[in-house]
Amino acid sequence: MLRESVRALAEAKIAPHAADVDERARFPQEALDALVGSDLHAVHVPEEFGGAGADALATVVVIEEVARVCASSSLIPAVNKLGSLPVMLSGSAELKERYLRPLAEGRAMFSYCLSEPDAGSDAGGMKTRAVRDGDSYVLNGVKRWITNAGVSDYYTVMAVTDPEKRTRGGISAFVVEKGDEGVSFGAPEKKLGIKGSPTREVYLDNVRVPAERMIGAEGTGFATAMRTLDHTRITIAAQALGIAQGALDYAKGYVRERKQFGKPVGDFQGVQFMLADMAMKLEAARQLTYAAAARSQREDGDLTFFGAAAKCYASDAAMEITTDAVQLLGGYGFTRDYPVERMMRDAKITQIYEGTNQVQRIVMARNLP
Repeated sequence: MLRESVRALAEAKIAPHAADVDERARFPQEALDALVGSDLHAVHVPEEFGGAGADALATVVVIEEVARVCASSSLIPAVNKLGSLPVMLSGSAELKERYLRPLAEGRAMFSYCLSEPDAGSDAGGMKTRAVRDGDSYVLNGVKRWITNAGVSDYYTVMAVTDPEKRTRGGISAFVVEKGDEGVSFGAPEKKLGIKGSPTREVYLDNVRVPAERMIGAEGTGFATAMRTLDHTRITIAAQALGIAQGALDYAKGYVRERKQFGKPVGDFQGVQFMLADMAMKLEAARQLTYAAAARSQREDGDLTFFGAAAKCYASDAAMEITTDAVQLLGGYGFTRDYPVERMMRDAKITQIYEGTNQVQRIVMARNLP
């Protein structure tokens, strides 16, 4: 029922704007309005804070179905979870009430600030500093590749509080608000895909944050960040599934209608084998992603492996499936008149963000079940 309702909403309210969102690289406001109107913008927020209280698997289904028609729009529920999950995992009761309720009610969005110009895969190499000053911390630094920056009201920011300890107790997490003095944003990045989701640098210039806005105890930020990614890599796997499903669905319809040599292209065995492989890879990715989501719900000990595996496999599969979809449409697939070239461009980022697939393989190797 959840899948059917989200799919109906996505096809009616989000899909009609997807091409324009991509072409003009504009924020998908129609999608945000539709998702908020149906309480699907942040389904992971617990009921006690006004949210839907959806489990990890339900959240995956929501993101998957939105991504099937518009990858940029699927980053609304996905990044709201990424940004707010540190608060859910490690924040005080007061912090949860202050920030999760506006998120659940659709009055705010949440982003996640981990990466920096010199700290991408090596997140522990961050340089952003947070220095204690009375009952506040003063933050200085630059965060890069921040999804929905400038649109989101709240930002989970990782910063160094003890340069000597670094990842072993020297990094702390804070909630920074868009309106805090000293917060500003760079120009939107000009990207290959997910053009409707703004990606900007976040500048922190002597930003004074009250100590009660620290997420968890001082020095626990890096552990919270890594624990967060164990859960949220699954949402990127879900996004990849949706993109791949959208491409497969479109290609299936196309080959039934397109005729060459006097018969539908889909009647040729070579084309049938391509579709069979696409569907097989997609279903394998889906089963792995759902298995990882179940582990996320249970907080299983092997979640780190399964989260990395799902993200890595699903995104690799999405890149292959969308590329094959373009091939099946031939010259038409290479034009912006058809959606599969957008899906191929959108799929690429799923192999890169929330940890490149090379990093996922490192994570898997260190956490073999």
